[in-house]
Amino acid sequence: MSVLLLVLPDFMLIGLGWLLYNKLRFSGDFFQHAEKLVYFVLFPALLFHSIRQTPLSPSSAYQLLQAVLALLACGVAAVWLAMPVLRPQPMAHASIAQCGYRFNTYIGLSLALAMSGTEGQTVMAVIVGLSVPFANVAAVHGLARQQPGGRILREIVRNPLIIATVAALAFNFLHIPVPHVIDVVLSRLGACAIAIGLMCVGATLSLSGGRGAGKLMGWIVVVRLLLMPLAAIVIGWALNLPPLERQILLLFGALPTASSAYVLAARMGGNGPLVAVTMSVTTVLAVITIPFWLTIGFN
Repeated sequence: MSVLLLVLPDFMLIGLGWLLYNKLRFSGDFFQHAEKLVYFVLFPALLFHSIRQTPLSPSSAYQLLQAVLALLACGVAAVWLAMPVLRPQPMAHASIAQCGYRFNTYIGLSLALAMSGTEGQTVMAVIVGLSVPFANVAAVHGLARQQPGGRILREIVRNPLIIATVAALAFNFLHIPVPHVIDVVLSRLGACAIAIGLMCVGATLSLSGGRGAGKLMGWIVVVRLLLMPLAAIVIGWALNLPPLERQILLLFGALPTASSAYVLAARMGGNGPLVAVTMSVTTVLAVITIPFWLTIGFN
């Protein structure tokens, strides 16, 4: 199957979300509640079920943690380099800097499943789970550097994705059994997460609101869609990751930015419209860039 056909269903679901909101007049409240359902219930269930069901060793998880930290460090360094080079307005930069290293987990888990089956999706789930706390710390810190550190700590400790990941790794390493009926419930909840999540991404797409920050936005888009996947290739080679983990790390590096970046910026007094248009641009362009990088990764 061609790489383009692998990514097409996900972007069709994103397009469906855009149509439902913009043309069929599904309300914003509907998608806000749907996204909250995904974030607090469905997606944690998917993470927990995916990570727990495949045996992992502490050594393999540690190697993936090294890869994740190295990749995120590259992204954070690259976006903050824009400050001395472009000298943008500080709040605009703090708002969209997160778009350079945050990632759309719904697209990532769906494509990992399409590429490599449940084993690939499990590797992606581990990568996502390990990266969430570090990406969130960087994003929150950028918007709230003058805030007490406790606020950042609360954001991390209460994050449902982090809670699900830590619990799943504990269950996996300690071989704690999960009752069959609970496992089935988690599986069915997780099966709903990706499709609903992708439609919510489509509903948030916007191409207005980025005026006056074209150079900064271009810098962030290049970091997210070009530099990050290139760094993932180098890191996977340098750490001598197994072929599957190397491919999934490349996919992770090539993902567009998370729609939750807009929510965080708006909630913390940042430039929400600028984040929304940057997120939208990376999502639209990813239709081209993800097949390009995956073609390289499979060869």
